[in-house]
Amino acid sequence: MRPEFTFIFWIYYTIVPQRGTSWHMYGWLYFYITFLIYRYISMASICVSKSLRALCDDKSLALFNMIAFTWSQSTSEVMAKLGITRKQYYSRMSQLINAGLAMRKNGRYVLTSFGNVVYESHILIGQAVENYWQLKAIDNVEGFPENYLAEEERKNLIYTLIESDNIRNILLNHNLPSEVNNKITQPLKVST
Repeated sequence: MRPEFTFIFWIYYTIVPQRGTSWHMYGWLYFYITFLIYRYISMASICVSKSLRALCDDKSLALFNMIAFTWSQSTSEVMAKLGITRKQYYSRMSQLINAGLAMRKNGRYVLTSFGNVVYESHILIGQAVENYWQLKAIDNVEGFPENYLAEEERKNLIYTLIESDNIRNILLNHNLPSEVNNKITQPLKVST
């Protein structure tokens, strides 16, 4: 039995009155609440490195994308498309679930709210990769002191080279998370 279930059963059998008492009918409610509290405590260990580690190889990233795009594919269809074994599939799904990126709902895997945010960030990274050489060109032009660009020239260069509105906004400092209300004030936690 998994340790978290052992802990929950221990709480259930030591705290919740047993059969024959009026509280027994509420036992499963206590059990469920205890389970949710334990899951909340275990989810508190989610960190950036754990989330990125769950997406670190191409097959895991492809699986993450498939979860984001489709609800109707069966396990065997996904395994066939990715060319992975059942063990590899469930190992990767376990990593995604433990990282808080996916969950099982109505017999299918779906992204969690946290997973949706990470997915949108992943899309933004993909757009940056697609525009890598354009971004490199902007860096090269801005890197030479004698080629100092006026703000208007820089803006025109960015609008000419970059097609993605998201990347443009980041380069032009519009709608950034670093604005006053959303500024990160503490360093990110690093897991060991």
